[in-house]
Amino acid sequence: MAHRLRLAHTADLDPAELHAARSLLDTAFEGGFSAEDWDHGLGGLHVLVQDGAGLAAHGAVVMRRIRHRGRWLRTGYVEAVAVRPDARRKGLGGRVLGELERVIERAYDLGALSASPEGALLYTARGWQRWAGQVHGLSPDGIVRLPEEEGDMYVWPALAGPLDPAREFVLDWRDGDVA
Repeated sequence: MAHRLRLAHTADLDPAELHAARSLLDTAFEGGFSAEDWDHGLGGLHVLVQDGAGLAAHGAVVMRRIRHRGRWLRTGYVEAVAVRPDARRKGLGGRVLGELERVIERAYDLGALSASPEGALLYTARGWQRWAGQVHGLSPDGIVRLPEEEGDMYVWPALAGPLDPAREFVLDWRDGDVA
């Protein structure tokens, strides 16, 4: 069966497409995908892969800022990546990531994401590198260290130049999980 891939901004998705993406994420994450997680994936570009049964895979890239070595990097942050359970192990996650990586390489200084141990296998197989440095957030109260986010962040270096794990990442703040 042929799979159709579509790249679209959140503003170009109709309510039915947004509902299908949210339903896919709820199913794929077995109810563990919060309203804040969903909000983090909106406002950027979405990759949607359709098959004969509907939406088979989804991922998004949104713009964030990460400070590293004294410079705020325009970062394509990958969010809301999922494949429908019956469509897994068919390369659809790789197709979604391939399109997201293309966008990151052409539009951002850096790509970043936070991954579960299971999800990390897909990302590292594609060349994403685990961030070995400290992670901080620019909170309403100033810069705070986020040790719970360390070890789960991965980067796609793109154009950032050399990254130095001896120097921290400082992420822009957002509600819910900062990374």
